Amino acid sequence: MSDKPYDLLTYGRSSIDLYSSDIGAPFEEISGFGAFAGGSPLNIATGLTRLGKKAALLTGMGDDKVADFLLRFLNDEGVETKLIPRIPGTRTSAVVLGIEPPDRFPLVYYREYCADNAMTIDHVLAANVSQFRYLEISGTALSKEPCRSAAFFAVEEAVRASVPVMLDLDFRQDQWHDARAFGVTTRALLPRVNVAIGTEEEVLATMLTDPNQITVQHQQMSAPEIRGNLDDAIAGILKLGVEALIVKRGSDGASIHLPDGSAQVVPGFPVEIVNVLGAGDAFATGFIYGFLEGWDHYKSCRMGNACGAIVVTRHGCANFMPYHDELFAFVEEKGGF
Repeated sequence: MSDKPYDLLTYGRSSIDLYSSDIGAPFEEISGFGAFAGGSPLNIATGLTRLGKKAALLTGMGDDKVADFLLRFLNDEGVETKLIPRIPGTRTSAVVLGIEPPDRFPLVYYREYCADNAMTIDHVLAANVSQFRYLEISGTALSKEPCRSAAFFAVEEAVRASVPVMLDLDFRQDQWHDARAFGVTTRALLPRVNVAIGTEEEVLATMLTDPNQITVQHQQMSAPEIRGNLDDAIAGILKLGVEALIVKRGSDGASIHLPDGSAQVVPGFPVEIVNVLGAGDAFATGFIYGFLEGWDHYKSCRMGNACGAIVVTRHGCANFMPYHDELFAFVEEKGGF
């Protein structure tokens, strides 16, 4: 058992997520929305707390009612919120999302004057990274200053305190002035990261040099199509010094890639998909839980796959993360790890 007061610190974006109430309806025909808490680091902190761990969220929020909404949710969930600054002159982020199974999940971000992009090095210093067992950074936090420099500083503080770091690549093309800038920035951080995690598209984006490799989906999908050699991209990331790269492969589960060139496929748990948005955050939640329990990469990925499988059968993200007992019951029902 660790003598540290917290298990996990997540760093990056938070938002109010307005999910379509009309599952299957084209975006322009949506008649109403449900309001939920969202943003990848918020989702993961919530998920870990529901699994019995002590998690804190470091994000920026505005002095607005949206922040009040999110803070009430987080406090009710037991996520530590005392590190979250309310930053004057900013707004808490919002996302509007459609749900058109099986493969259309359009989303629109509202991140002008965004509070979480305004986080600073001083906010990181106030968080005292050394009091956590694990640090998770969202790649979108690298897209704008001063949040980007603060993220790099948080990782420096983690390395200094021997706190392992996970980078969720979290590529959101419309948050970057140039898609290639995502790769340049991410590659600069990866040498100080223990575990990197991302989808196949995010892995390709990390090594992207030619913008012609991207086909924008015009909001029809939650991510652009990126062409390239995935094996080369994986090798490129591993050469930067990470201890492991985890590639999320949707219904095919995940794969583990190590610097010695070895790879291992981790099968998923087949379910009927309602909404894939949030599945990646659920996967990270399960994986981090496994790490904190001392499990190996394979078993941690299986737990991640189980979390993701549960969430894709539900309507949203943070509000629908599984609890400890239901997660383990699900795994047992599906045949175990």
